Amino acid sequence: MIDLGLSKLAIIGVVALVVIGPEKLPKVARMAGTLYGRAQRYLHEVKSEVSREIELEELRNLQKNVQEQADSIKADVENSIAKNMSDVEDAFRVDDAAVSSTVEDAYSAPSYSASTDDVARKAKEFRRKKLGRTSAVPQWYKQRTGGRMHVVSGAARVARFRPRNGKPPASFY
Repeated sequence: MIDLGLSKLAIIGVVALVVIGPEKLPKVARMAGTLYGRAQRYLHEVKSEVSREIELEELRNLQKNVQEQADSIKADVENSIAKNMSDVEDAFRVDDAAVSSTVEDAYSAPSYSASTDDVARKAKEFRRKKLGRTSAVPQWYKQRTGGRMHVVSGAARVARFRPRNGKPPASFY
């Protein structure tokens, strides 16, 4: 800003006293002070707005750079995934070709022939095993073989088989 020393302020004050006069000088000084304060506040607001815009622009540039890097990393990952998938598919094609030639060799010379009795027996065993794993045991079977009829919790079993102290059991009600 303007470099105003004490001597320059004194000269301005004397000139203002002569030009404006002693009765209007206090009002003019107050007016000059308020205008000077408004100017300082306005300059401060402009400076803060400019610095805010500069920071915002820097953040936009930073976001742009990060987005570009993320896109490049994404593209690299997608390329490597595509390359790995093609390698795996090629490996499966090679294995499928080897397996198909082995299967053709196996069909050309039959070494195992399954009879219909074997197939029926295996199907029956499979159904029996599958039903045993997935279904409940029927009541009639439990009664005939002596299996448990009701599920009893561990605490109820302990209470049932606990030796009594000679006291009659406390009433539930």
